[in-house]
Amino acid sequence: MHDDRSLVEGRLDRALHQFIRPAQYSARAPLTLSAWRTPGEPVPVRDALKGSYEPFETGTDWGSPWSTWWFRLEGEVPEAWAGRRVEAVIDPGFTGDAPGFQAEGLVYDAEGVPIKGIHPRNRHIPVAAPAAGGEPVRLLLEAAANPAVLRDGFEPTQLGDVLTAGDRPLYRFASADLAVLEEEVWHLVLDIEVLSELMRELPVDRPRRHEILRALENMLDALDLHDVPGTAAAGRAALAEVLSRPAHASAHRVSATGHAHIDSAWLWPLRETVRKASRTFANVTALAGEYPELVFACSQAQQYAWVKEHQPHIWERIKKAVAEGNWAPVGSMWVESDANMPGGEALARQIVHGKRFFLEELGVDTEEIWLPDSFGYTAAFPQLAKLAGVRWFLTQKLSWNQSNKMPHHTFWWEGIDGTRVFTHFPPVDTYNAQFHASELAHAERNFADKGLATRSLVPFGYGDGGGGPTREMLEKARRLKSLEGSPRVEIERPSAFFAEAEREYAAKAPVWSGELYLEMHRATYTTQAKTKQGNRRSEHLLREAELWATAAALRAPGYAYPYEDLDRIWKTVLLHQFHDILPGSSIAWVHREARDTYERVRADLERIVAAAVAALGGASEGPVVLNASPYAREEVVTLDAPTAAALPPGAPVQPLEDGRAAVAVRLPALGASAVHGDTPAAGASEV
Repeated sequence: MHDDRSLVEGRLDRALHQFIRPAQYSARAPLTLSAWRTPGEPVPVRDALKGSYEPFETGTDWGSPWSTWWFRLEGEVPEAWAGRRVEAVIDPGFTGDAPGFQAEGLVYDAEGVPIKGIHPRNRHIPVAAPAAGGEPVRLLLEAAANPAVLRDGFEPTQLGDVLTAGDRPLYRFASADLAVLEEEVWHLVLDIEVLSELMRELPVDRPRRHEILRALENMLDALDLHDVPGTAAAGRAALAEVLSRPAHASAHRVSATGHAHIDSAWLWPLRETVRKASRTFANVTALAGEYPELVFACSQAQQYAWVKEHQPHIWERIKKAVAEGNWAPVGSMWVESDANMPGGEALARQIVHGKRFFLEELGVDTEEIWLPDSFGYTAAFPQLAKLAGVRWFLTQKLSWNQSNKMPHHTFWWEGIDGTRVFTHFPPVDTYNAQFHASELAHAERNFADKGLATRSLVPFGYGDGGGGPTREMLEKARRLKSLEGSPRVEIERPSAFFAEAEREYAAKAPVWSGELYLEMHRATYTTQAKTKQGNRRSEHLLREAELWATAAALRAPGYAYPYEDLDRIWKTVLLHQFHDILPGSSIAWVHREARDTYERVRADLERIVAAAVAALGGASEGPVVLNASPYAREEVVTLDAPTAAALPPGAPVQPLEDGRAAVAVRLPALGASAVHGDTPAAGASEV
């Protein structure tokens, strides 16, 4: 038989690109646009509803770097579309197809209730299914003109700060239409993608590869490329048999969970992450209504808190999704922090604040640390995790190692004190999977624990800049649930994966002892020194503020412990330990704001310390010297001139020429000493 594989595959690729994909939407009707550019920083939708809108035409440039525009989109579903599935399809000028790294938007209804986000791989807004015909359409689009900072790769760019990015428009509004979704064609595209990708992953000498090839050829023969909607059903029928073949009993088992790793800052500032989280969370909660099997794993309590504050409608949808099982809070931490530079107390607070938020706000006691993208992991983590009631640990970043490949994907990670935590490192080597056959085949081939373990985790959905799972991914997962030649795919909660993996493999799993070192991003220990200095000084000041505030609350009548202030400051410091802020890998805007934030933190903490010290010294006859360190200290301290002048005669001090005075003091660990009497240590006591 002639080997015509390349001919058939070329025919398939041309037909898919030129005829089948373009036929997914048939009839179109343009929407009428009007626009309002937000002056300055983004505004809430209640302000946008009152904005001054002017007529706007497609093909018009808009969006200087980091600006926000609001667009009204208005129209009416044609009467002839009655009974069809109608969607609004919006392209504000996407450049390429990378979600989260360019223009993006959130669409609201006419009352200001968010519907879902849009990005290059997710442009549709549901309108009617089925349509009655004649329905009015009134939508409001918040469009963010976020620049493609990596347009020229990792090179210096002025786009990294609103102060230097300029005002030249970045985008040209391409289209905003009502359109009829040809559902049979849409499903045909997904059938073809799943089968053609699988075919290309199978060895040439496997019969299954040739069976799929002939089925795809038969599909093309059944399809009229000049009437794709009318013949799509016949094309799908030609593929039904090869799609129905079940996976082998020994096939690798994939536990798939929806995911949208959202960097709390990186190539965008913190304020933009608030909106990225809102767009992504709106997408996911909308998707859960269509696909009840969806499970979305989402970490970083800080991002939930932002959405709760800024988008109450989306927050209520999240709570509903959690209650119905479509949403799985994970991670146990305030943010996905750096895991090397924060102090031990700060890492503990990451877990305390994260677990507390998930438990109090959503009723979920999270059981895993979820750090897919942090730049290496301290060997102290297993002990901290275990003490917090955490059972499992997940990372993916170690697949980036430059020299030494991790020898295991599922293992016990042993910390410096001998504590162990059950750990998984997904062999798919991404936390942004899209259910491509190449990804699943790589996960199966790459899995280092074959023969002893049978399953791995695959986080799927657009991430880094957000976006999350799409309906196309969910449809592919349905087709891949049990398909010959592919791993089995089951959408489930991460906790279900970990529990089953632990049951299957815990007794046999190997042990990795010590640090999980990332052989990459090494300059993150030295880059942006001001950010690192601000973090360390904030950690030290927080400890001192809590120490003296606690002492004052116990010993000084009338002193009120500043719980709310310290809680707010801790969360600010924890946020800035995010793994692209503290390591120094974000754009200039992020680090400029971080420096300013750390200055405010310093001022707030010094005010708290001063108030506590004043309360503690109120009962003393002279100035009080305090020792916040855990060691006894003998020091010479300097008193300012007014304090020195107020000392009683005979105080053990050395006057200085400028009116100040030096005094030698001996203080116990965590103690205080009043400067009075005949000896330097008079009045010394532990706090």
